[in-house]
Parts: sequence; C-alpha cells; structure tokens
Amino acid sequence: MIRIGVVGATGKMGREVCHAVAGTEDLLIVGAISHSAPGQRLGDAIGIDGPAADVVLVERLDDLLAANVEVLVDFSAAAYAPEHVAWAIAHGIHVVEGTTGFPVDPDWADAPVGVFVAPNFSIGAALMIRFAEQAARSFDAAEVIELHHDKKADAPSGTSIATAERIGRARAGGWTAPGGDDAHPGARGAEVAEVRVHSVRLPGLLAHQEVLFGGPGETLTIRHDSTDRAAFMPGVLMAIRAVPRRPGLTVRLDALLD
Repeated sequence: MIRIGVVGATGKMGREVCHAVAGTEDLLIVGAISHSAPGQRLGDAIGIDGPAADVVLVERLDDLLAANVEVLVDFSAAAYAPEHVAWAIAHGIHVVEGTTGFPVDPDWADAPVGVFVAPNFSIGAALMIRFAEQAARSFDAAEVIELHHDKKADAPSGTSIATAERIGRARAGGWTAPGGDDAHPGARGAEVAEVRVHSVRLPGLLAHQEVLFGGPGETLTIRHDSTDRAAFMPGVLMAIRAVPRRPGLTVRLDALLD
C-alpha cells in the first residue's frame, strides 16, 4: 500500500485525483492540503467515501509529515510547484508534479527520491507527442494548435511546448515557417524550437491539441481531445505507482509507456 498526500485536494484536478486513488486497492490517501477548506474532513469537502473520507484537510506541507506520506501528488499552482518539489525531496518523499507553467530544475535529476513531472497525464496525449515525433522525421513543415479552457493561466501549454520540442529535435530542419503581417504581431503564434505554436483559450473547452504536418500535395493531422478530467487519471495512477521505483527526474508520461 502506497501512502499518498495530495496538494490542492479540493481543486478541480485534486478532486479527480482523490476519487481515482480512493478507487484503488494499492493506494491510500493519508494526507491532503486545501487552502479553501482547512479543518474539514476530505469526505465532507469532496464527497469521497472509504478510509480517505476521515482525512482532515490541512494548510501546510509540514502538516503531512505526521501522516508518513510516501508519494506527494501536486496539482496546485506554478508559483508554488518548485517549492513543493524541493520540500518533498528534502523530506525523502517521492513526488508526482502535475502543475504546468514552471521551469523544471535540472538538479532534480540527482534527487535520491523519484520526481515525476508531466505537462499532461493523458495517455492519449503522450501517444500524440510520440506520433508527432515520428511524423516529423518525414515532414519538416509542422505547426501546433492547442486549445484549452479560458481559466488556464499558461500559454503555450506545457503539452504543446513538449510537442514542439520533440518535433524540432526529430525533423531534418529543411523548412522554415513564414512570418506574418508586421501590422498584426502575434498572428503567426509563438515560436518553440522553430515550430509555430498557436494557443486558443475559450469557455467550453478542456484540453485539445492538433499537430499539422504539410508536404507536397498532402497534409497529416494528429489530434487529441480530452473532454473530461477523468482522462488524466489513468496516467496519474501510473505515475504514482512508478515514481518510487524511479529515483531522480522523470519527465513526461510517455517515459512510462514502454
């Protein structure tokens, strides 16, 4: 049984994580942090049953130490994510970091515990990135369009950045994206690894991405759509189970797919 602590337990992703973990037989929530509902039972705060229901929500990371947390799962905010990872490393606790929009510290590669960081925990999204990398070996011309809900703070998304970087490393590099109208800066999107990335933010969306490749007389489109946060939970559970066996830094879910 792996003992889990969840940061941001009453947030949208944190709630999903708690319910997903509660539905397993080998994982147990023993601690949870919430700045909006400290002092409440987790069961009362998010409607969860089982042993995790009696976990009392706390506000500080140090409050989790008495619970003997083995894996910290963090879906909070980019401003705090590096601090949360550093705290977990300092206390010998493995960490699964799902927050996006912050730089990964290369020193985490030397951590004595497992540090798992992913911009997206959807297995479909991980496969999309892998397929795009394979396609880039045959198609130099590529652009990325990512679409998310209007509450997402970072743009481009972490998934689109990872996709562009993988494309940039894989392709031969013979094609250069044309520029745009100087009177309308930004129309051609951001440039990541010499790949144009376009970000859409609208209500009604969750997480979607298209990778478009072009060649003489043909185009190839690879698209992934997440329509419910439940799509991220199999990947989160996969990462929680894997991280104690992977000391140091692991980046992106497709590292586990093999």
